[in-house]
Amino acid sequence: MTAPAQPLCIGNVTLTSRVILAPMSGVTDPPFRRLVKRFGAGLVVSEMIASQAVVYASRKTLKRSKAALDEQPAAVQLAGCEPTVMADAARICRDLGAALIDINMGCPVKKVVNGDAGAALMREEALATRIMAAVVKAVDVPVTVKMRTGWDDGSRNAVALARIAEGVGVQAITIHGRTRNQFYNGRADWSYIRRVKEAVAIPVIGNGDVTDEDAALSLLEESGADAVMIGRGAYGRPWLLADVAEFLSTGRRPAPPALAEQRATVLRHYEEMLAHYGHDAGMRIARKHIGWYSKGLADSAAFRARIMQETDPEAVKGMVRDYYVAASDRQAAA
Repeated sequence: MTAPAQPLCIGNVTLTSRVILAPMSGVTDPPFRRLVKRFGAGLVVSEMIASQAVVYASRKTLKRSKAALDEQPAAVQLAGCEPTVMADAARICRDLGAALIDINMGCPVKKVVNGDAGAALMREEALATRIMAAVVKAVDVPVTVKMRTGWDDGSRNAVALARIAEGVGVQAITIHGRTRNQFYNGRADWSYIRRVKEAVAIPVIGNGDVTDEDAALSLLEESGADAVMIGRGAYGRPWLLADVAEFLSTGRRPAPPALAEQRATVLRHYEEMLAHYGHDAGMRIARKHIGWYSKGLADSAAFRARIMQETDPEAVKGMVRDYYVAASDRQAAA
């Protein structure tokens, strides 16, 4: 099986491929999204942005929103529990240039669901309906929803909510194949995604446990979804989405980038993080990415330990260069 040849359209937004980067707080910030987009992705979605923060325009939120809108098509994910505030926030993002608004109904973390947002909306179908309807009415760009299969095994209601979403004008739905109470434990249930796909006519995007080309293909075959969304599988591999798209469209499995190219990618990503966050925050936030990049390479644990202790960005860049040169030398000698 390969992906359908025709491009996927979400309303008036046409995607260049059927492989999408998931919104992940603390990971899919503007530097990472730009990197993934440059390698090749059908769509990248902003980190979850609190609707109240958009309306009250905190400096940090405006920075996130404007950075998100540099990407084309610009997709902004909003979280919240008040229909009027969500609608106002969507309108602001649309006026700033967003081409697509995504409603977060899947975030499982306590600080979000305790505020009646994220996956908590799956327990409040009436409220979820009002929010979706209000956002759709507020903007003239496509509105999408990302949700889980349900709150827990006893209340898997994504099929019902998907029908409601389609009924109020939502134009695509992403289903993560776990319940909220599973968080990220166990396996994603791709067969449940098929139940959603068969219940609605709008595009359905499958998500969960896609870490390579084979998993993406299996998800599409098992679920019948129109596209695949990749989250944690892209940690340290911003090229993964382009590789998956190539595999799905041609059957060809691209080789991983050469170590010299990986080194250039890490250094470019690091520079962009320093520019985006500033010296101290940039160094701190970049450490996890550098760790993910080096996963699976020789002596990566010792390398990560040195990176964690270093406070001079020039020294960090030198350590990255030396590490990848040594890895290349070992590979050539093998």
